Amino acid sequence: MRTKTLKKNKINVVTLGCSKNVYDSEVLMGQLKANDKEVVHEEEGNVVVINTCGFIANAKEESVNTILEYVQKKEAGEVDKVFVTGCLSERYKPDLQKEIPNVDEYFGTSELPNLLKALGADYKHELIGERLTTTPKNYAYLKIAEGCDRPCSFCAIPIMRGKHRSTPIEELVTEAGKLAAKGVKELILIAQDLTYYGLDLYKKRNLAELLENLVKVEGIEWIRLHYAFPTGFPMEVLEVMKREEKVCNYIDIPLQHIADNILKSMRRGTTKAKTTKLLQDFRVAVTNMAIRTTLIVGYPGETEEDFQTLKSWVAEMRFERLGCFTYSHEENTHAFSLEDDVPEAIKQDRANEIMELQSQISWELNQEKIGKTFRCIIDRKEGNHFIGRTEFDSPDVDNEVLIDATKHYLKHGEFYDIEITEAADFDLYGEPKP
Repeated sequence: MRTKTLKKNKINVVTLGCSKNVYDSEVLMGQLKANDKEVVHEEEGNVVVINTCGFIANAKEESVNTILEYVQKKEAGEVDKVFVTGCLSERYKPDLQKEIPNVDEYFGTSELPNLLKALGADYKHELIGERLTTTPKNYAYLKIAEGCDRPCSFCAIPIMRGKHRSTPIEELVTEAGKLAAKGVKELILIAQDLTYYGLDLYKKRNLAELLENLVKVEGIEWIRLHYAFPTGFPMEVLEVMKREEKVCNYIDIPLQHIADNILKSMRRGTTKAKTTKLLQDFRVAVTNMAIRTTLIVGYPGETEEDFQTLKSWVAEMRFERLGCFTYSHEENTHAFSLEDDVPEAIKQDRANEIMELQSQISWELNQEKIGKTFRCIIDRKEGNHFIGRTEFDSPDVDNEVLIDATKHYLKHGEFYDIEITEAADFDLYGEPKP
C-alpha cells in the first residue's frame, strides 16, 4: 500500500528594517537549521516569516504592504502559511489581527520560542552565537544589547523592544569566535544604545572592556561601532580605539538635532554646547576618526531659526557621514502629545537642504583622499567594478571604493591597499597597490 508522503516545508524569512532585525532573522534561521528545517532568506518558500519594522511611518507602510503581498500569495495558493514577527507585530498586534486576519499568527519581538514552535521547531538554548548570516561572508552584525532605557520623546523603540538588556561579554566573545571561524573579518557592533552597554550587568558602562575582549578574537580584523548615544558616552572607548588597530576609527553617534529648545523637547539630556564639546573631544582623542550621525528635521515646534541653527552647525562640524530624516509623529511616544505643526513639504525641503550641504562637505573631504592609500575590504563585484570599503565606511550607508574589474582581479572578503585616483560625493575610485 502506498503511503502519502508529507510535503517538506521550505521556510522563507523576509527581513525589513534595520540591522537589529537582520540579526534577529539570522538567529531565527540558525535555530530553524539546527531543527533540520529547510530555510532561505528572501527566496521562494511555501512558508513565509516576515520580520517587520514599526519605527516610523515609511517603515510601517513597507511592512504592511509586504504582509498584504504575501497574504495575497497565500490566497492565490502560492504559499501555504504566513507568519509575522518583529517590531510592527509587537506594537500593533491587535490592530493587525483585526485588519489582516489571513496571517496564520502574529508574534512580538521577544516571542522567538513561540514562533519556532509554530514552525514545528524547538528553541535550542545551547545555540549561543549560532546564526545563519545573510550578509556578505566578510562582515556580520553583533548585537550586544537589546532594548533601550532612554526617554527620547520621538522614539517608539522602548515600546517595541523593552528595557535595555546587555548580553554578557563571554557570550559575545563566543559568538565572535564562531563568526570568525566562518570567515567573518569585520564585526559591526549594534544595539539600540551602545553607550549604555554593561550598566545593567556590571553596574558600569562597559563598552571599552567588551572591545578589549573582542580584539583578542583571532580572525577578526575590524570592529566597528554603531548607534552610540551621546549622553554619558564612556570616553575610555576612545583610548581603546586609539590603541587597538582592530577597532575602526569610526563611530555612529545619532545626534538628532542641535537647537537647545528642540533637544530639550526631544528629552535628549544634552545641549548644543555639550554636544559640540563631545565631538571636539572625539577629534582630539582620535585625530583621524570618521563620525557618522543622523538628524531629524521637522520636529514639533521646529522654527526656521531652529533649522538654520542646525544647518550652520552641520556646516561647522563637517561630519564625514550624515543621514537626515523627516520627523514621524508616532502614537504612544511622548512627542505625540505635541502638535505635528511643520508641514510635510517643509520637512522634506529641510531634509533636502541638509543632504545637499552634506553632499558638498562629503565631496570636499573625498577630494583630500586622492593620491592617498587606504586599506580596503572587498564586499562584492557589481558590473565592471569590485566594491570595497575603507575602515571609515560601514556597509550600505557610507562611501564605497570602486576598482575597475576589467583591469584588476580582487577576491571577495580580502583586504587590499588601494590608492584613490578619483573621488565623487559619495564614491571613491582606486587602483590596488602592487
